[in-house]
Amino acid sequence: MIVFDLKCGGEHVFEAWFASSDAYEAQRAAGHVRCPLCDDGDIVKAPMAPSIPSKGNARPSPPSPAMVKAAMTLIAKQQAKALESSEWVGTAFADRARAMHLGEEKHATIHGQASLAEAKALVDEGVPVAPLPMPVIPPNKAN
Repeated sequence: MIVFDLKCGGEHVFEAWFASSDAYEAQRAAGHVRCPLCDDGDIVKAPMAPSIPSKGNARPSPPSPAMVKAAMTLIAKQQAKALESSEWVGTAFADRARAMHLGEEKHATIHGQASLAEAKALVDEGVPVAPLPMPVIPPNKAN
């Protein structure tokens, strides 16, 4: 995987991961690379600055357990809020996403389960999908 610093027409800079430079170019040309902040499709590679620590070779200290817990709680709350307006499709996720991409089914916001191979195939086909940062369980089930 290759990480790219990208910039949209609205000057937002963000990171994105691609299997190769060719994969990035193909997905960008097809209009599948969009700004996560403003949904702009006018994307270019942003200039990358070297990461230089401020004090010689000192590295930043790792976050405290309390900071990690707070971040995980915030991510979980944001994801739960986003999933409220999304339909759970379970293991039919890959088939439904592909059908919407091909115009065989009306577009909708969905979430579900996909194997690593299914997810990779969707990305390779240019289907716009994104992994959720936290695991999702089916409705009516508890962790």
